[in-house]
Amino acid sequence: MGPYLRCLVLALLCLVVAMQSGCHCREKRMLRQSQLHSRQLYQQYQGLAMERNQFQGNLSQLMAEKAQLEQQNATLRNGLELANQRVDNMLAANSSLEDKVKNMLTSSSKNPLSTDANQRMEELRRKYPDFEFDPQTGVSKFQENLLFASGSDEIRPEAYALLQEFARIMNSADSKHLKVLVVGHTDDKPISRKAVADKHPTNWHLSTDRANSVVLALKKSGLAEQRMGAAGYSLFQPLAPNTDDKNRQKNRRVEIFVLAPDAVVAGWESGGTNN
Repeated sequence: MGPYLRCLVLALLCLVVAMQSGCHCREKRMLRQSQLHSRQLYQQYQGLAMERNQFQGNLSQLMAEKAQLEQQNATLRNGLELANQRVDNMLAANSSLEDKVKNMLTSSSKNPLSTDANQRMEELRRKYPDFEFDPQTGVSKFQENLLFASGSDEIRPEAYALLQEFARIMNSADSKHLKVLVVGHTDDKPISRKAVADKHPTNWHLSTDRANSVVLALKKSGLAEQRMGAAGYSLFQPLAPNTDDKNRQKNRRVEIFVLAPDAVVAGWESGGTNN
C-alpha cells in the first residue's frame, strides 16, 4: 500500500472515530435531560399526590360536618314541631279559657233577681238616697256615710233598717236560692288617724273589715251566713279618679253582688242551706 493510500485510510478512520464520539456525547446529553425531566415529573406527581390526600382529608371532614349538621337540623325540626304543637295546644286551651271567662262574665253580669225582687230593690233605692241599685246587674251600692262613721267599721244604728229590708228581699221565696258577695272599697288616702290605724292599719284592713261588718249585720237580720261571702279591694277599684273630696266619697263604699247559685266564686260550692 502506498503512502497516499495509507494517509487516506488513516483519515477515514479518524473521521469514523470522531463521528462515534460525537454521537455518544449527544446520547449522554439527551439521557441527562431525560433524567432531569423525569425527576421534575416525579416531583410534580408527589406534589399532586399530597394535594390529593389533603383534598380527601378535607372532603372527609366536610362530609362528617355535613352529617352532623343534618342530624342537628333534624333535631331542630323535631324540636320545632314539638314547640309548634305545644303552642297550638296552649292557644286552644287559652281560647277555651277565654270562652269560659266570657260565659262567666256574661252570666254573672245578668241580674238574677226576679221582677218582684227588682221592684222591691227599686223601692229601697227611692227610700234611701245613699243606696244605689243597678237593675241590669243586680248590684247594690251603699255609700260610706250610709253605713259607717268616718274610719269606722261599726254599722250605724240607723243603717240596720235598710239591711234588714235587704235581707227580707233576699229571703223571699224567689230569691232565697241566691248568694250574696259583700265587697268593701276605700279611697286612696292612707290611714292617718292613730285611733283608726290601731284597729285598721291599712286600707286593706278597713275595706275588708267593713265588708265583714255588713255580712255580720245581714246575718243578724236573718240572712244565712253560708249564702254570703266578703272581700275587700282597698283603694284599687275606684268608681272615679281620687282627685277631689267628692270623688273620694264615691269611692268609699260597700257593694253587694247578688249571684246566681252556679256563679263561680273561689272555693264557693253550691248547695248550701237556704234561709
